[in-house]
Amino acid sequence: MFSRMNYMKTALLLAALTGFFLVVGYLLGGRGGLMIALVVALGMNAFAYWNSDRMVLRMSGAHEVGPDEAPELYGIIEQLTRRAGLPMPRVYIIDEDQPNAFATGRSPEHAAVAVNTGLLTHLTREQITGVLAHELGHVRNRDTLTMTVAATLAGAIGMLASFGGLMGGGRDENGRPLMNPIVAIAAMILAPLAASLVQMAISRSREYEADRAGAEISGNPLWLAAALQRLHEGTQTIPNATAQANPATAHLYIDNPLSAGGLSGLFSTHPPMEERIARLQAMAGDHGAPPSQATSVRRGGSVPQTGPGPWG
Repeated sequence: MFSRMNYMKTALLLAALTGFFLVVGYLLGGRGGLMIALVVALGMNAFAYWNSDRMVLRMSGAHEVGPDEAPELYGIIEQLTRRAGLPMPRVYIIDEDQPNAFATGRSPEHAAVAVNTGLLTHLTREQITGVLAHELGHVRNRDTLTMTVAATLAGAIGMLASFGGLMGGGRDENGRPLMNPIVAIAAMILAPLAASLVQMAISRSREYEADRAGAEISGNPLWLAAALQRLHEGTQTIPNATAQANPATAHLYIDNPLSAGGLSGLFSTHPPMEERIARLQAMAGDHGAPPSQATSVRRGGSVPQTGPGPWG
């Protein structure tokens, strides 16, 4: 039920974003401006569909590794893909001390999973397994394609609003403005903001679903719960220079890699960490996990582990 509700929410938000794009396009640019923006948006979507993964990996400074360069990391992902019924993705490592990770690619057959070196340094093997399972959940749900479409539509709305504001809005068949100049300026400012909020809502919905899928793939929701706690502590204290230089990639990471502050919570592409952990703990409780484990993460601790893992 939870999964179906999330898919319905995502579909409705994408439909709302598309409808919003069409309405704003007509109001700001008239029919001519709307047609130009539609052509540009289609071109942007096509380019992003084929090239977004390579662009993101290049912007992140990721380098591909195989079973010889990173045997244990590669082995964990290989085992998880078999559990999830997925093809083996390409594996990348990013030289950043902040613990974090993301997945990209237009389909499971063209997927890539990238992890920061900080993830391998600061997390245990079980926690790393939970994080990687989460990313494979994104791959299985084709979330990277969904978010590419959402980001492209939001960007197209911003471009269209700027165009319409500069031109003073569209005009009807008799040459009369579709809106007065003050409303046109307001739309130019508010339209990109509203589109960004819808895009963030889509991203938050997909993170919850990837948490659920990752817990199922790994077989233990508490591994991911403990990992999220450790990740959040790391993102709040360890800067990520690569992500800060390319903030457009922030929504891809399992936790927001940008420094918190101000209104960041309102405009965050990620749901509240406390809520994500609580949902995973509830999943563990439904599967009969001991109460002592289900409450330890919420207090800021970590679940019991069998050992420190291969990366310290």
